[in-house]
Amino acid sequence: MPPVIGVFDSGFGGLTVLRELRQALPAADYLYFGDTAHLPYGAKSVRTVAKYAISAAHFLEEHGIEMLVVACNTATALAFEDIRSAVKVPVVGVIEPGAERAAAISKTRKVVVAATEATVASHAYQRALEQRGMQATEKACPLFVPLVEEGWVEHRVTEEVAHIYMDEVFQDGARDADVLVLGCTHYPLIRPLLRRVVPQSVEIVDSAESTAAKVVELLDADRGQGAPGDLRCYATDSVEKFRRLGSKFLGCPIQKIELVDIEK
Repeated sequence: MPPVIGVFDSGFGGLTVLRELRQALPAADYLYFGDTAHLPYGAKSVRTVAKYAISAAHFLEEHGIEMLVVACNTATALAFEDIRSAVKVPVVGVIEPGAERAAAISKTRKVVVAATEATVASHAYQRALEQRGMQATEKACPLFVPLVEEGWVEHRVTEEVAHIYMDEVFQDGARDADVLVLGCTHYPLIRPLLRRVVPQSVEIVDSAESTAAKVVELLDADRGQGAPGDLRCYATDSVEKFRRLGSKFLGCPIQKIELVDIEK
């Protein structure tokens, strides 16, 4: 039987993780939970993020998942251990796989992490990288998320913003860094643009790709091969917005979306 994998995010960004998972394990059945009623998580307390994330994890567990992927950098940074303790299935977050991949390919042992302000403030990537003997420079890039959600993934304004952020970090304090970790699930959509902006000697690590590779490593990969499996999406608000925006992140139309309330 193909595996049933649950994917949780505060909104749409985790669909980039789902996209990589579906490429790696196409025959798996996927349940995606986007807590769109409560995004963004970045402005919320650790306790509140944990409460929402655990409610979503319980919902997915009750629907028969055998593995949970926390495809939200903020929830992984602030509440990963709480989520893992709350469910009986294995849980994979997005931070450790990204840090692991960066450590594996860096020659200078210096890495830049581009992320949201909340993820940077948590220093979760910094800790994960330092545990692997890496020196991490974290860079908050708060304008990237609204620009991506506006659909401006190849817009000159986005490129100018990217230059401001990336030139600042790579020309001041992180000159020797040879890896850029995309520490937000929105950022893979501007990866081609970032490739043009950052120095050519810098490799880009997409935590969505790294997370999918980790799931393949933990599951029997053969179970995920074959005819495409089923995808069901759940959103806590704005189903039509989820359908419209989500298709950009997933790279294809989303058919099955159900509005749910986890606060009942």
